[in-house]
Amino acid sequence: MTLFEIVALYVALNSLLLLFLSYRVGQMRMKAKVSLGDGGNNQLQARISAHGNYTEYAPMALIGLFIIASLGAAPIALHIFGAGFLIARALHASGMEGKNAIGKGRMIGMLGTIATLIGQAGYILFLIIT
Repeated sequence: MTLFEIVALYVALNSLLLLFLSYRVGQMRMKAKVSLGDGGNNQLQARISAHGNYTEYAPMALIGLFIIASLGAAPIALHIFGAGFLIARALHASGMEGKNAIGKGRMIGMLGTIATLIGQAGYILFLIIT
């Protein structure tokens, strides 16, 4: 795979995760009969939060992959950052399903997301400097 094919793979997988998270919100809205907001439903609130939180972090992580590829990085770096972010966000979303949204996956997912973004930033700076 070329560098940009690797990026495209993770963009596609993240698009599917975004659609899945969106579907889960819609599914819970129908079940709870709530059109706007969360209607006081904690499970709906958690799913809305997981979806919204994903949309806050995904753009920067995917932009980071594009920049890393454009700087001619090692393919394995793209896989590490791409898979790391995807797994972290899936863990975060699954952790939001726990009682009061305090599942272990939520914390692990958030730490994985932060590690991915810090790793990308550091690697980009390394590629620029060297």
